[in-house]
Amino acid sequence: MVKKRQWLSILVFFVICFTFVAASAQAWTGTFHLEHEWVKIWINQDGTIDLLYDIRLKLDSGDSISRVFIGQPQRDFTIGTAIDGYGNVLAATDISSGSDYRVQVKFIWEMAVGESLSFNLTTNVANVLYNDTMNPGNIGMQFTPTWFEAPIYDLRIQIVLPPNVKTDEVKTAQEAYWNKTADEEGRLTVYWEKQNLASGQKYPIGISFPAKYLPDYEPITTPTSQPPTEENGEDSYALVVIACVFVFLAVAIALFVARKKPYTAPKVSMETLGVRRGLTAVEASFLLEMKPAQIVTEILYSLLQKRAVWTEATNPALKLQIMPEYKDKTGTKENPLRYYEIDFLNAVKADGTLDEEKLAHTIMYLRDTVEQKLRGYSRRDTVDYYRKIVDKAWTQVEQAGTADIASNAYDEQLLWLLLDPNHRARTENVFQNRTFEPNPLWFWYWHGYHHYHPNPTYTPPINTSNPTAKPPAIPGAEFADNIATAVEKTSSDIVINLEKFANAILPPPPSTKTSREPARHGSGCVCACASCACACACVSCACACAGGGVG
Repeated sequence: MVKKRQWLSILVFFVICFTFVAASAQAWTGTFHLEHEWVKIWINQDGTIDLLYDIRLKLDSGDSISRVFIGQPQRDFTIGTAIDGYGNVLAATDISSGSDYRVQVKFIWEMAVGESLSFNLTTNVANVLYNDTMNPGNIGMQFTPTWFEAPIYDLRIQIVLPPNVKTDEVKTAQEAYWNKTADEEGRLTVYWEKQNLASGQKYPIGISFPAKYLPDYEPITTPTSQPPTEENGEDSYALVVIACVFVFLAVAIALFVARKKPYTAPKVSMETLGVRRGLTAVEASFLLEMKPAQIVTEILYSLLQKRAVWTEATNPALKLQIMPEYKDKTGTKENPLRYYEIDFLNAVKADGTLDEEKLAHTIMYLRDTVEQKLRGYSRRDTVDYYRKIVDKAWTQVEQAGTADIASNAYDEQLLWLLLDPNHRARTENVFQNRTFEPNPLWFWYWHGYHHYHPNPTYTPPINTSNPTAKPPAIPGAEFADNIATAVEKTSSDIVINLEKFANAILPPPPSTKTSREPARHGSGCVCACASCACACACVSCACACAGGGVG
């Protein structure tokens, strides 16, 4: 029996070695770090938890990163949503194998060296609450956030307890007392934080509370596995040997083929149609990663160009007047409204201010429409294509021979010019030695000049399409400052509650459920504000541990 087991051990050792060599041929190589890993857990009344990871990753060297693997505490989990920092919904897939429970989050584009990307992932996990053996009548959990073979600069964990749990009823693990507690919508939260974790370092925590706060939940009893008895041991080892032989043969064949033929990593791609042409400047603003408030500003200027709205006030909030011919939200025969312009007008309230949630809907629908239009096309090539369009628009303005031609070119290309992050400097360069000659019908210019200057020298005729008076020419430097200031102020003033607007952009939970869905989606803010003491908890067999990685 000893010899048989020795031979078995040797065989298993060689199989593992061959398997490792074969796998390493296609492993990701490089270095990265996590600027932050924030984890938030809501304990639900049914005994499940909603688990939110908010991660910011930076690639320091090596291969590009197109995906991240996030560990899960148990096999019984349901994926909610994954969203990057730009509001893009990411593909999240269950790739668990055996006792390795993982979700793969696929980025829309690959991260290059030096780039950072934020994203969050929400899941619902069952079977993580167990009886606390040190505190009879309590239930709780042990949890270890996903660790990486990379340093983590800022780790935060926040657990939102069931309603009515009191601070003095909460027990935590002796090795990791909580840092702070806080209140969230009437529910006690417990908070931990740790900075500068080394590569591969784990940070386990534990918490328990009286079971009475989850009256309908029955803690799971963890089954114990028995070692093979002498009677069935021979059969078990025989099966292991047979399985190992098959694995050994498969690996040997794979290595032989790999030696005969150079390895090429398989790539599955639907980007077969090249560049997606035909997007408007507003749609391209999403592709060029403008912030949501900047995209809304772009839509506003699109409507100002069509004389569809006029600015009545900017302080304390932006107030707009919808022009009579656009009251029905369809536009005119000469200037029909696009879908995002219609959505924007629907966000204008009776008092002229803007509804943040409806503006968020405008951005979400624009985003989803652009993503739909991009299906089958190369995103990277499309982005490069529209950056070139922005450069061509500037070339038309820069090469204009006279002040009036340059002014008209600036008006015609305005929405594309605003997509350039350096539009202030480039405007100054174009008009530094010439004047700007505004047209009285250019609402986009008078919007800023009339309302962001205390004593405007000219009032545009907003109720006529045939003005008689021509406004005076403006020195180029003054014009550049006027338009840049107006755009910047509009971006910052366009919504009253920017946080509410930004949070509303995240998509809502699906309306239909095929399985458990997380009740929470979105922001990864993890914080608390009040220090507190704690006691010790010991939750048997409830360790929620899983490592992560990139690829």
